[in-house]
Amino acid sequence: MHNFNPGPSILPQEVFEEAGKAVVNFNNTGLSILEIGHRTDAFKAVMDEAISLVKELMQLDDHHEVMYLHGGASTQFFQVPMNLLNETEIAAYTDTDIWGAKAIKEARLFGHVEVVCSSKEAGYTYLPKQFSVPKTAKYLHITTNNTIYGTQWQDLSLFYNAGVPLVADMSSDILSREIDFNKFDLIYAGAQKNLGAAGVNLVVASKKILGKVNRKIPVMMDYRNHIENGSLLNTPPVFAVYVCMLTLRWLKKSGGVAAIQKINHEKSTLLYETIDSLPCFKGTVAKEDRSKMNVCFVMTDPVLENKFLDECKQNGIIGIKGHRTTGGFRVSLYNALPLESVKVLTQLMKSFAEKNF
Repeated sequence: MHNFNPGPSILPQEVFEEAGKAVVNFNNTGLSILEIGHRTDAFKAVMDEAISLVKELMQLDDHHEVMYLHGGASTQFFQVPMNLLNETEIAAYTDTDIWGAKAIKEARLFGHVEVVCSSKEAGYTYLPKQFSVPKTAKYLHITTNNTIYGTQWQDLSLFYNAGVPLVADMSSDILSREIDFNKFDLIYAGAQKNLGAAGVNLVVASKKILGKVNRKIPVMMDYRNHIENGSLLNTPPVFAVYVCMLTLRWLKKSGGVAAIQKINHEKSTLLYETIDSLPCFKGTVAKEDRSKMNVCFVMTDPVLENKFLDECKQNGIIGIKGHRTTGGFRVSLYNALPLESVKVLTQLMKSFAEKNF
């Protein structure tokens, strides 16, 4: 099978194998990873390693802390402003996809929001580069990669000199390319694309921006409490954290972020060149904003789309049907997807074009 699902998505084979063993017998304890106590030394070692690997792979400084929290990125849409924004203050947001729009809606429950740029009217098919961020903003929120529409901020330095703390939803491109992660004051990402299994959310926060709001924050919603308790404030999603740890181990063993970026570039280049070379396929976003994680395109003759999907299924290619709001096709090229799968897909695309056009 060639798994191009947008999430939950493909994971490294060795992660499946190791996790499968742990479900039966975790580290020769005679217990399943599903039943060990979360405050035991055995699981604390898992959590500590999962946190340490993120710090190492991101090359984080001492001001940044790593948390594994319940809920997906959607929880962070409100947890971020709850922790960072007072009712009378302004937060700046970029509106570049559905998820950014949802984050804006949630933030307005806690304070004022200024949308500094938006590509909504163009169907989120490009990323607006001309914008101004109010110096009074408590933070600037961006979505680095737009899973549904297939756009990705390629030059993140556009935001580094905004003069306000930088917050990023990196759910669909976390650890897929080299970034100066220390430039960000808060990063969040659902695990189910590049990090591991669904059910846990990675949050990286600079301690410098926390504890500055006037409101009372529920214990479970206050980042400081999770940092203080090492992500063990309450029972964490034990198995999901364990799978994250295994995936991060695999990434480190594979050469880290720099090595995986080269592979991701090779995969996306091959697919985009194939799309551009075949008149039956057409990309849907501005070329300079094309995502290296989620490649979106359509067929020039929509009548043939189902036929192409059927041929993909017959050849073990799954997960390429576009999101219900966009149609067409979406091919997700997350870290664990092998280059060979992209070669199989592009060869089928060429064969289909020869037979039908």
